[in-house]
Amino acid sequence: MKIKSCQGVIVMKKSLVLAMAMVLGLSATVLAANPFSALPAGHWAYASVAKLAAAGIIDGYPDGTFKGENLMIRYEMAQIIAKAYAKDGIGTDDRLMTEFAEELASLGVRTASLEKKTDNTKITGEARTRYVDVTGTDKGYMADLRTRLWLSGQVSDDWRYVAMLENMQSFNTNKEESEIKFRRAYVTGNAGDIKVTGGRYNYTVGQGNVFDDGIDGVQIDFGKVLKASMAYGRPAGGNDFHSFQDAGGNTIYTKNNDAFITTLDYKTGNFTFNAAFYDFLDYVGNADNKIWTVGGSIDIGDTVKLHGEYLKSNFAANAAGDDDGIVFGLNYKGAEPEKKGSYGIWAKYYDQDRSTYVSHTTDAVHDSLWGFDGYGVGFDYTITKNITALVEYFDFNGKNSEGKDKTWWSDVTFTF
Repeated sequence: MKIKSCQGVIVMKKSLVLAMAMVLGLSATVLAANPFSALPAGHWAYASVAKLAAAGIIDGYPDGTFKGENLMIRYEMAQIIAKAYAKDGIGTDDRLMTEFAEELASLGVRTASLEKKTDNTKITGEARTRYVDVTGTDKGYMADLRTRLWLSGQVSDDWRYVAMLENMQSFNTNKEESEIKFRRAYVTGNAGDIKVTGGRYNYTVGQGNVFDDGIDGVQIDFGKVLKASMAYGRPAGGNDFHSFQDAGGNTIYTKNNDAFITTLDYKTGNFTFNAAFYDFLDYVGNADNKIWTVGGSIDIGDTVKLHGEYLKSNFAANAAGDDDGIVFGLNYKGAEPEKKGSYGIWAKYYDQDRSTYVSHTTDAVHDSLWGFDGYGVGFDYTITKNITALVEYFDFNGKNSEGKDKTWWSDVTFTF
């Protein structure tokens, strides 16, 4: 039923609204008597009017008439819907509830069914402004604003969807325009004892020393004590080109094709063990880049975490012939966006061949370093609720040259 309004008047004959008896699930065959005069028993709407009146949903005018040929104002229609909504066992059409939501609200009617649907979609977001300064091989600076808007909601009791829009605005280029992209769009849910995720989502494996990026793919997770995960898909930057230098000093150009990733995690007490296998297909020329990792962490109380990871590749990507890596570090506490005054400190040592990572979680890793070793330290602090500041410093040496980068990273993130 289409409803048009003009200056608060519903443009339709009042008698036609009696079709609501069908919408409200009311039977046209009734035993109740028609209480209104000027509506003959043979009229097509007789039974519906009688039923609506008997249910207390419609009222007539003081003179006992219904005036079925008159036009209705929106508030009269809203009153009918409100009375129907209040009746036990009588349903209402969500389209009507939505159309008259403002009038119903003014009448003090809470449309719980609509509220439930509105609450089904949750919107959150963050805005991060940052400044990064690099000296050395990749000398330069970067200043930008990143805004993210997250949308999530339940598809069913077991399944939900998640989407994320991202806007980047650069302050150190001549470009005035900004770009908005869907960085996440996926569904996730349970199929029996297996959790399934499919679409474009962020996949952080282990400690992020090999891969921490978006992926277009499908992933399954299962297990309780020993947890396993298997994912197949293409890194979201699918055709981004990278380069290696082999043991003979030759440059090899690569690109991200499909990848297969599987992980194992086991936790007992304060100790967590993890292992992973990555197979980036046709990553180096026509050959795969296969990486194995094993690592773990131990919690000391509620504030300190020690962690480390060993990485091994199926080929060397530098003249020195290295094909492995090791990373270890320490974390103390951590800033919590909702807790003013909370803070965290971390320190980490890295020694990785270029073939042991594809999309490193540390943004201070630059392609020109051809693998790297060095350290990083950082401090984050919640200034006030939902406003967190971060400062990090990285000092890296290139594996295959005299390259050296020192990076200062600072940002402030607002969450809402």
